[in-house]
Amino acid sequence: MTELEKDIMNIISIAGDSKGKAFEALKKVKDMDFEGAKSLLEESRKLDLEAHKIQTKLITNEMDPEKENTPISLLMVHAQDHYMTSQLARDLVETLVEVFKYQGGK
Repeated sequence: MTELEKDIMNIISIAGDSKGKAFEALKKVKDMDFEGAKSLLEESRKLDLEAHKIQTKLITNEMDPEKENTPISLLMVHAQDHYMTSQLARDLVETLVEVFKYQGGK
């Protein structure tokens, strides 16, 4: 496996972990455990930042004129899809936590 393939697989794996944490947070909301949800969302955010660093490295390498042009592969597109959905899941769950926290406080 090449270094590029390892980086791409890491993005997929990390994004999956991030999305999992976001949905765990949503389950905490069902139990009115808003602090637990907030903690899981923070873990999700940290994972997304880790994936973002890898993504930035790959983009930077692709833009470097000194380096060989990186082919766009279906695997990379797949990784980007996972990364974007993990961010969307976290953002949506963060909003839902706030909505339910507000509703529960009444």
